[in-house]
Amino acid sequence: MSEIFDAIVVGAGPSGNAAAYTMAKAGLKVLQLERGEYPGSKNVQGAILYADALERIIPDFREDAPLERHLIEQRMWVLDEESYVGTHYRSNEFNKQPYNRYTIIRAQFDKWFSKKVQEAGALVICETTVRELLLDGERVIGVRTDRDGGSIYADIVVLADGVNSLLAKKAGFHPELEPKNVALAVKEIHFLPETTLEQRFNIGADEGVVIEMVGKITKGMVGTGFLYTNKESLTIGVGCMLSDFKQQQITPYALLEQMKAHPAIKPLLDGGEMKEYTAHLIPEGGYNAIPQLCGDGWLIVGDAGMFVNAVHREGSNLAMTSGQLAGQTVVELKTHNQELTATNLKLYKHKLDASFVMKDLKKYKNLPHVLHQNRQFVTSYPELVNKAAHEMLVVDGVDKKTKEREIRKSFVAKRSWFGLMGDAFKLWRAFE
Repeated sequence: MSEIFDAIVVGAGPSGNAAAYTMAKAGLKVLQLERGEYPGSKNVQGAILYADALERIIPDFREDAPLERHLIEQRMWVLDEESYVGTHYRSNEFNKQPYNRYTIIRAQFDKWFSKKVQEAGALVICETTVRELLLDGERVIGVRTDRDGGSIYADIVVLADGVNSLLAKKAGFHPELEPKNVALAVKEIHFLPETTLEQRFNIGADEGVVIEMVGKITKGMVGTGFLYTNKESLTIGVGCMLSDFKQQQITPYALLEQMKAHPAIKPLLDGGEMKEYTAHLIPEGGYNAIPQLCGDGWLIVGDAGMFVNAVHREGSNLAMTSGQLAGQTVVELKTHNQELTATNLKLYKHKLDASFVMKDLKKYKNLPHVLHQNRQFVTSYPELVNKAAHEMLVVDGVDKKTKEREIRKSFVAKRSWFGLMGDAFKLWRAFE
């Protein structure tokens, strides 16, 4: 393939599709390369789609996108071994169109998004692995693929090749991933009849629920569990930092099995048929783990740029927004006949800094370190909170003032007054 493209996008996930669509829609000659059999073929699992980010790219996406359920209820659980303390937020506002959040099946959604990319004018080639970036000095001028005569040239290459970003690492643009900055998540999809799901979660047709969980289910590791409803299935999973898995020597599959057996979770899965299982890495190092994002002839988007807000479990919106901003940057520079140099491409970083992507990641930049250094937040406190709730709800002839005094004693015995105040201050600083 001897022709020169305006842009090559490596990867056909949400960030790569957003970048390719934005550039192709503006009239640029775009080539998108995907190593899977088709876009989404590597992503069988369910996911949450944040509508705002996609709506800014494809305003009418709701007309034909493969959406499962719109979410009307958020549950947050803190679990010990036998119980949980939780909060629910459910609002009829979430039942008013346009809906804000949806569950999706990534294989279907990525395939749909890729079709939109092709309709916008991009050339999409699947089953093609990019071996390395082509360089002219320090400038990226194209890619070398595993196909015959596989060198392809472009004015810019957008790297949307996932958290590992092997191309960026090979070219020296991206450091080796540190286990403390990456979570390993495992997911299963359990199929259940629509009516069973709707009765079990007290929802109507097309309505959905998401449950996010912390506490003893991660066995002292920094991580979270999650469960959400699809049209005819449940997605359940758990993710913890890779460094913790190495230290604890527990397999992700074993951790998920133990989580599924929890008394609060097991009934929700009852009668379901597990048909799909997947494991994947999630970049959760936050703001301080973001690599260099641009250089002469190249940009990094999505998971490759560590764009995941682990606190709010947001990923797809950051991925699509970073892809869109990268695409807009290239279009603007091309329109004004400016070279795609490292200096000019800093416009991409400026756009990111002005967006919610960097603002949110910067807000929580200290949290990963705080959790790594203070395991009591995922061990002692879930147990103390659940025991306190149990104590106050048991009617056994003991007056409530005495119960409150015993609860305070249990917290102080576990952490001390100084420790409690210190923990409160650490959390305040991590969330300010």
